[in-house]
Amino acid sequence: MASHSITGRPRALVTGASAGIGMAFAEHLAQMGHDLLLVARRRDRLEGLAQRLRGETGIEAEVVCADLTDPTEVSEVEARIAGDGALRLLVNNAGFGGYQPFASIAPKVIDDLVAVHTRAVARLTRAALPGMIERGNGAIINIASLLALSGTLPPAPLPYRATYAGAKAFMLAFTQALAGELVGTGVRIQVCLPGRVATEFHALQGIDTSKLPPTMSADDVVKASLAGLAQGEIVCVPALEDVALLSRLAEAQVAVLQAAAWQPVLAGRYRSATQTGLAGFDSAAT
Repeated sequence: MASHSITGRPRALVTGASAGIGMAFAEHLAQMGHDLLLVARRRDRLEGLAQRLRGETGIEAEVVCADLTDPTEVSEVEARIAGDGALRLLVNNAGFGGYQPFASIAPKVIDDLVAVHTRAVARLTRAALPGMIERGNGAIINIASLLALSGTLPPAPLPYRATYAGAKAFMLAFTQALAGELVGTGVRIQVCLPGRVATEFHALQGIDTSKLPPTMSADDVVKASLAGLAQGEIVCVPALEDVALLSRLAEAQVAVLQAAAWQPVLAGRYRSATQTGLAGFDSAAT
């Protein structure tokens, strides 16, 4: 397969390109000379963006209208990726919050959250990697969230987010593990963890943002992600000045893994607890 399109330019595919971070990626990549495949559900917005970027930069921009909660439409995007010898960059950005208490969230919202943030990310990445590895170059950026690190925090002032945070945590672990597989292939991968961004994301959820942290611009998130990719960062946190915190977090995770992985016996606190059975649990439940 050719390493460039018929225009002689590399191509990038951006999901969730109709607004926010996805639109900002499209704008930056067009300015950098990439032809674009713009993927989202809202065709009118995609067409408007594509027309504007063609006029401003002279690149080619193709619209792919797809709902990534639908397995059939994911398969169609996969086929488009797999057959594209010019694809240099995949940005998995599509997503939504679905912020609701888990005990009352609609099952379809759970399904859609998992479909967009886990299944589509994994499937589109799988479609892109063989060609990138064969060509010895390419990159994948997965847009997660700082909420991937928020599991121990209460839902105030943060939103109810069990499924969303869990899905974003998948994106973090998925990217970190996959980065190890890609060493020496020439293909780079990054997961970007922005905080609250100045987009329509929260407004669409009907969330009162008055008590939430201040926003960063989508433009700055994209600048950080692309700069971090060039610098070889696997985990990019756009607002984090002390990058050593990420190293310490990784070291703590590895320390827990190493301390427990080769121990085939129960820790002492569990050995003593088994002698009393579930008495404490039973009394708490009555």
